[in-house]
Amino acid sequence: MDYLRSLWGSIDWSSLAPALTRIVVIILIAALAGILLGKLLRRIEAALVQRGVAEGEVLTESRKRAHTLMRLARQALMLIIWLLAGLIILREAGVEIGPLLAGAGIAGLALGFGAQNLVRDFLAGFFLVLENQVRVGDAVRVNGTWGFVEELNFRILVLRDLTGEVHIFPNGSITTLSNMSHEWSAYLFELGVAYKEHTDKVTAVIQEVGADLRANPDFGQHILQDIEVFGVDQFADSAVVIKGRIKTKPLKQWVVGREFNRRIKLAFDARGIEIPFPHRTLYFGEASRPFALLKADAHGGPEAKTGSENS
Repeated sequence: MDYLRSLWGSIDWSSLAPALTRIVVIILIAALAGILLGKLLRRIEAALVQRGVAEGEVLTESRKRAHTLMRLARQALMLIIWLLAGLIILREAGVEIGPLLAGAGIAGLALGFGAQNLVRDFLAGFFLVLENQVRVGDAVRVNGTWGFVEELNFRILVLRDLTGEVHIFPNGSITTLSNMSHEWSAYLFELGVAYKEHTDKVTAVIQEVGADLRANPDFGQHILQDIEVFGVDQFADSAVVIKGRIKTKPLKQWVVGREFNRRIKLAFDARGIEIPFPHRTLYFGEASRPFALLKADAHGGPEAKTGSENS
């Protein structure tokens, strides 16, 4: 207790009071800077949302992307503000911050070497969100793996395929990313018809089916423009392939495509257009044993023959 009383008595309150005042002022300035920064970032977020909607982006998705970006920016800037305020407060308290900064630099360098993959993931994730390359709910192919984006943050991207299997990719490891639902999607079809069919008439039937499909209120709301028939794409082994495309809203290409295929089958059947299928011929060879065949005689009754006889 005597030591504490002597320590308390040795404090020069006349010189400490101005330092405490300056520390309080520093804290108030840092808090005020945080408040102003929050207002500024909210305005930037609103501007980003408006720009995204003006470019045709869905309001909820635009708001989600802008909020994610501004949250990251606010965390980084607030960390810088309070770090600077803490250093100034330490200097006002009489602490020599030069060795502290040098030690922090060495520690930061060591941490950077140890966590370089983590830093790479965060930077890659930041640009994924900033450039609006992918969003939650998109159908994408990442490094050759297809699926729907179930989660996206600044470290990982999570896909779930149609079987329910979950695929997790660190953002820094993503080398190729194909987005099949960015702004619009398309159903690409390749219809094979028999070589005897008139391709211009077949094309006219396809366009007619596409026009009827777009006129349908249930499916037309998902179609962005008239069907595009590119023409004869190739001559296959047993079919002439006609290629085309239906442009749809994002993620609606499969719904529209299935209905289009159903209507094409009905239209081809109604007009007698043949959709060829592979044929297979079985050859038994000369060494195979003869087998019995039935041939009608002059009176209409069956007459037994062998496979080696000519009929």
